[in-house]
Formats: sequence, structure tokens, C-alpha cells
Amino acid sequence: MFAHQVADRVPIIDDPWPTTLARWRNEGLPSNVDFRDFLDIDLVAHFEVDNSPRYPVQVLEKTERYTIHKTAWGATMKSWNHVEGVPEFLDFTIKDANTWQQAKSRMQPEVDRIPWEYLRSNYAEWKKNGYWIEAGLWFGFDVSHSWMVGTERLLLAMMEDPSWLIDMFSHQLEVNLALLQQVWDAGYHFDAVKWPDDMGFKHNQFFSLRTFRLVLKRFHERAITWAHDHGVKAHLHSCGDINPLVPELVELGLDALNPLEVKAGMDPLRIKSSFGDRLVLHGGINAVLWDDLTAIEAEMRTVVPKMKEDGGYIFSSDHSVPDSVSFQNFQVIVELAKSLGAY
Repeated sequence: MFAHQVADRVPIIDDPWPTTLARWRNEGLPSNVDFRDFLDIDLVAHFEVDNSPRYPVQVLEKTERYTIHKTAWGATMKSWNHVEGVPEFLDFTIKDANTWQQAKSRMQPEVDRIPWEYLRSNYAEWKKNGYWIEAGLWFGFDVSHSWMVGTERLLLAMMEDPSWLIDMFSHQLEVNLALLQQVWDAGYHFDAVKWPDDMGFKHNQFFSLRTFRLVLKRFHERAITWAHDHGVKAHLHSCGDINPLVPELVELGLDALNPLEVKAGMDPLRIKSSFGDRLVLHGGINAVLWDDLTAIEAEMRTVVPKMKEDGGYIFSSDHSVPDSVSFQNFQVIVELAKSLGAY
């Protein structure tokens, strides 16, 4: 798919929520079997390194319903214990350029920030069984506003103090790349780097194209260049409506884009028509419809045959698989994806 060639079928790569997997276990998925093996779909291994400030991780309060804790990024957050969803961020350690400098001094590419034991235990199996291996990156707008600084604070800084954010995005990325270089030099090679940077919401973006070019674009370019210098692919996950940014990302040489969020305003068929010869498209199947087999079948019959033309397409929902989707529904969707995605 990444070579934009015709294969046996399109790959099927998706991410069920933990509560979705728990539901599926109760509906027939064997407890000791990976859902991907059970359904004979594609295998992806993903690993990450730690480029955080390593602030002390603490549980501040725990009840039957929720837990309030502090993260290694200095965020105080409230998470529900038995329900999936976005956590509530209550406070942050990094609030301005000065507190950023304190955090920055704690972020260095020490060797113990790499999950060496995880790689030693799993890498040979990944290679033997043909996994597509992704190395994670953690930098940019999305992870900074949500996990480090706070949304309103960061958006204001994009206008009022962009030099702070440029320094923050740069250091996040350079520490991450230095750590991945150590992984690479140790012989643990991978097929792609993948990173999350949600830059849109429903029918709009968090910032203008001008601001993207001024503050953020250079770091996406740096990630893509590093990947290509190592002979691997660059894969971006960016939720929401990012239509104005797609040509910019293609210009930088981005190899793959996910999730093509239909419900936010992304049109996978239009993007395929414009950029499908240069950009691998991963997703674009409206997750809102996955609990309605009639609706999702109609959607897939419209979208998949066009998306698979000349390769360059990976089948998945336009974000992840929520726990409203039964195991029976998911099995039907997978079999239909195999049928419609066959060449």
C-alpha cells in the first residue's frame, strides 16, 4: 500500500477501545487470543520512548468512579475508572516560557528512556510474524495543549509568544528523535514513524494556515525528513477537519494520513482524487455508523472500491472502534472490508 501498488487486498488496521475489547470478550472473542489473529487482519507493533520531563507520577484521589492523578508531563487529570472517554485536565505544571524552561532541563535523551526490555522480548516475534513496526513520536500542537499546557493557554501563546512554542515543539521532537536513533543504532529497525497531532475539530481548524506555517510546519517537516533519511515512512494521525493543511503535508512528503474524520468534515473520496497517488489514506469510514450494519454496509460499498484504486489505502474507522460496536458487527465489517478491498 505504501508503494501505491495493487496487493491481494487492502490492509485492515484499527484500534478498538479497551472497553470495546472487554465487550467483545463477553460476546465470543476468546480471552487468550488477539482480536487481529482471530479475525485474520493485519498486525502492527507500536512502541514509544519517553521524552517527558519525568515529573513524579502521583495518585491524588481515587474513588469508585474516578481517579485524579498527576502525569509525567506535569498535568493533573481526572479519569473515569470504568468508562472510556477524554480525561478532564484540571491543572498543569507548564504554564509559560519560564516553567517550560524548567521542564526542558528535565528532558534529555538518557538511555533508560527507551523500553529496551519490551523490544528485546518482542522484536524477534514481530519480525518473524511480519508485523508492520511503528516507532512513536510525541511532539507538536495536540500533545502540548492537551497533555502539557492547556488548550486556551497554548492557543493564546501561538499568537502572543510563538517563540516559546517553537522552542517547546523543537525540544520535544529532538529528544524523541535522539532516542529513536539509539533504538535504530542498536539494531531495532522499524517500518514507520507515527505521531498524533490533532489540528482540527468539526468543520474547522484550531489555527490558521498562516499560524501553521509560522509555528508548527517545520517540525512536521523535520519528522518526515528524519524518517526518509532512515528509509522509513512517516505516518500522521490528525483528527478533525484539516482540509487546508493536507496540501501542505503532501508538499512536505508525508507518506500516510489518518484518520480522515468524516464526521468532522473530511471527504476521503475527494482527498483520494486529489492526493491518492502521493498519500496513503488510512481510515475514512464513519465510526458513527458502525453499530448500524445497514448504514455501514452502504457507506463501505460507496467508499472502499474508490479508495482502493491503485493501492495506497488502509481500511479503518475514521478514528477508533467505540464500545457501541458489537463483536458480531465488527466481524461482519471485517469480512465486508476483505471482500470489497480485494484486488
